[in-house]
Amino acid sequence: MRKHVLFTVFKAYLLVGFLSACSFTEKNEIQSLYGYSMGTSYHIKIVSSLSKSQRLQLGIEGILSDINARMSTYLPSSDLSKFKAIDIGEVLDVSSRTAAVVTRALEVSNATHGYFDPTIAPLVDLWGFGPSPDVSEEPSAFEIGQRLPLVGYDNVKVISSQALSKTAASELDLSAIAKGYAVDLVAEYLLEEGIEQFLVEIGGEMRSAGVKPNDEAWLIAIETPTDGLREVFDVLPLTDMAIATSGDYRNYFETNGVRYSHTINPKTGYPVSHNLASTSVIMRNCMDADAYATAFMAMGLEKALNIANEQNIAAYFIYREDKAFKVAASDSFVRLFGPLAVN
Repeated sequence: MRKHVLFTVFKAYLLVGFLSACSFTEKNEIQSLYGYSMGTSYHIKIVSSLSKSQRLQLGIEGILSDINARMSTYLPSSDLSKFKAIDIGEVLDVSSRTAAVVTRALEVSNATHGYFDPTIAPLVDLWGFGPSPDVSEEPSAFEIGQRLPLVGYDNVKVISSQALSKTAASELDLSAIAKGYAVDLVAEYLLEEGIEQFLVEIGGEMRSAGVKPNDEAWLIAIETPTDGLREVFDVLPLTDMAIATSGDYRNYFETNGVRYSHTINPKTGYPVSHNLASTSVIMRNCMDADAYATAFMAMGLEKALNIANEQNIAAYFIYREDKAFKVAASDSFVRLFGPLAVN
């Protein structure tokens, strides 16, 4: 009798253990993480269990919070606000992350002949796209002329991996490269945590790894560059690559019937006025893609296409012609994705 009872209890334990194992074995599926940081939203899709994705979001939030605290132009305690306040020739200690982004920003500035310039902050602010209150009318030529001498990437010096200085009264604005950098840091964090299939998006900049559970590539929509319209213009499959898009159709203001884009030409001090509407750049890392997309928008289609081909950069351009949208692409883009299907 006693043996029968013990055997029954043993079977019950086995059954409970089996049911517990079934209950706590989570399936790896696409989990969606989203939130708000760095003045924008983020959306991240990872192939993981639900419980692990919830834990990972805490790490992601920490990364984004740190970048925002260091590289915001709005926070008085940020590295960029402190850089603005230092005297010419003074050395400022900054985080290694800030120094790394500034270093790469200066390299891209040189490679794009100054069309990407992280010292454009005084002009961005003058046109109402920075920390100052919104601008409702075009600044005067005199005001622009006063700010232009403050713009010049060669005025910024990286003294060490944690120190910056300047040779003029320059400011830094890393908004055209910091989101891409944040995407890369989040992607690297996920890889370190064993996540090999994901799509990270922060403020429209993206980086992917692996494929979806059904073995299909992540699909990236290129928007139609029309004000107030959220419509798909084209779709690109993205695997183990990053993409950043810059355009003139989201952030702008109008006065006296003239629309002024947030993309400012650092050489003239004025918002761009060419026919290039949108530029998407595909590279291995999102920081570079982010910076080059901005530079290409600043310089216009012809120069951008030449530099993209010279430097083997995959770039996709949407431009206006005869009241319609046309597309162009660099040689590297065609090699990656094939001939253009839209035009």
